Amino acid sequence: MEKQGSTMPDHEARSWAMFVHLSALSGYFIPLGNLIGPIIIWSIKKETDPFVDEQGKEALNFQLSITIYAILIGILSLVLIGLILIPVLIVVHLVQIIIASVKSSEGNQYRYPWTIRFLS
Repeated sequence: MEKQGSTMPDHEARSWAMFVHLSALSGYFIPLGNLIGPIIIWSIKKETDPFVDEQGKEALNFQLSITIYAILIGILSLVLIGLILIPVLIVVHLVQIIIASVKSSEGNQYRYPWTIRFLS
């Protein structure tokens, strides 16, 4: 992926962008933490740097999409196919968060695949 604009974000911006992605992991311990964590960090830091703002929106769009996919898979579990898809969704979720976190810490913009763009 390409870097934000023509200059690399400073260390603080890269760190906060990484944290906004990693905060979604709180959803594995706190109900809806995958949404609450990124919302809190993004809302506090979005005005400080455009890179943090962009990555915060990207993280929120992905977490909203994942939440919708999880609900649909939960419904599909009633007909058993969702039981197969649950582990797939978990692995995709974890891998994508790790990739986004690493890319953000390097100063690169990351766009999650299979994401509905609610915020632009």
